Amino acid sequence: MKAARFSEFGGPEVLEIVELPEPHPGPGQVRIAVRAAGVSVSDWKKRKGLMDEELPQTLGYEAAGVVDEIGEGAAEVAVGERVFGFCLDGAAQAELAVLSSYAPIPRSLDFAGAAALPATVETAMRALDQLGVERGSTVLINGASGSVGSAAVQFAVARGARVIGTAGPANHDYLSSLGSEPVAYGEGLVDRVRELAPDGVDLALDIAGSGVLPELIALTGGAEHVLTVADFSGAAEHGVRFSRSDDGRALHVLAEIGELTEAGRFSLPVAQTFPLADIAQAHRVSEDGHVRGKLVLLID
Repeated sequence: MKAARFSEFGGPEVLEIVELPEPHPGPGQVRIAVRAAGVSVSDWKKRKGLMDEELPQTLGYEAAGVVDEIGEGAAEVAVGERVFGFCLDGAAQAELAVLSSYAPIPRSLDFAGAAALPATVETAMRALDQLGVERGSTVLINGASGSVGSAAVQFAVARGARVIGTAGPANHDYLSSLGSEPVAYGEGLVDRVRELAPDGVDLALDIAGSGVLPELIALTGGAEHVLTVADFSGAAEHGVRFSRSDDGRALHVLAEIGELTEAGRFSLPVAQTFPLADIAQAHRVSEDGHVRGKLVLLID
């Protein structure tokens, strides 16, 4: 089968499409003929050698496609069913992939829309779970217009929280459409938030990693009320929790996202799609960082 891989660390030019042996599902797993695979920030960080040291490496942790092989004990799934989910061995950007966690694709979504979901919605839901966002909470989300940020906004709103989200002025109307009260990021953030919430906020979630943890601590009244998914060094410096997937993944979101999507309470735009052969360009766009929505590879 064809799959994306790199055999040395470097720029997008080190990516190649190679022939690899077909994978097969183990107990509780399914194999899919991949139709679409999500592109995440972790992909280009791996490619640059910022995460794993071994070589060569395949790519991709999320995919959508059609079940073509079922492992022993895999429940409530049939060959031919459309599913999306996680490929924990990091080899989803390929013609075939094994999913360890999966769910039926919501009827209103195509393969690209479904492949955009897993990593984004799991990160957002895990952060809200760990932060303790619930009905009646006022939560500030720093970096609310990106894919993870917009997912977090929608999940928090669905829980009944009041959401204040930071973004550039060009994205304020978008945040308002999601149910968030937008504020501009940058100098003077604390004052702008206090204009909306004079007593501060209950909780704060940092998704942008833009060095604002001290301001978020000031607005919430303590580091214990702040969580970041993007600023590891800042979390250590300021005593803020850094959300890790190995702290407990929010896999329950895969089963829940369909109902929210079909009810019109959740959407995640696909910013751009690329054929698998153009994976290097997808990495360039991802690394540039100016994407609202998700980048997705399409596999014929």
